Amino acid sequence: MNLSNLSPAAGSKQRNDFRRGRGHGSGNGKTAGKGHKGQKARSGAPRPGFEGGQMPLYRRIPKRGFTNINSKEIVAINLDKLEVFDNDATVTVEALIEKGVIKKACDGVKILGNGELTKKLNVQVNAYSKSAKEKIEALGGKAEVI
Repeated sequence: MNLSNLSPAAGSKQRNDFRRGRGHGSGNGKTAGKGHKGQKARSGAPRPGFEGGQMPLYRRIPKRGFTNINSKEIVAINLDKLEVFDNDATVTVEALIEKGVIKKACDGVKILGNGELTKKLNVQVNAYSKSAKEKIEALGGKAEVI
């Protein structure tokens, strides 16, 4: 299950233009879906997350660090992982996923210079280390930035 696959249960969503409290013939009159009495039936009911004066969960749990919402997921691959490709092959992000070198699509792929490469390849990824680019071009291959 992924967050992208989640959807509300059938029949659980109501439109915002639904008119509550317009008589019993509307099916949502009298108490207008708020039940009978109690704090949640009144105007000025507490905000979401309020726990009746008890220290709320979001304040009890320690906070640590910082998460940058604009960060990109860059997958680093060493040169020796490119040995799975044939000589004169074109290496793209899609080809890397197909061969199982990387597991899923990401924001970018960077080739690092660790390991040895013995094949001439045309590599088309987002970034290279200086040593990786030198090793690819030393064998007659191309290191293109996409």
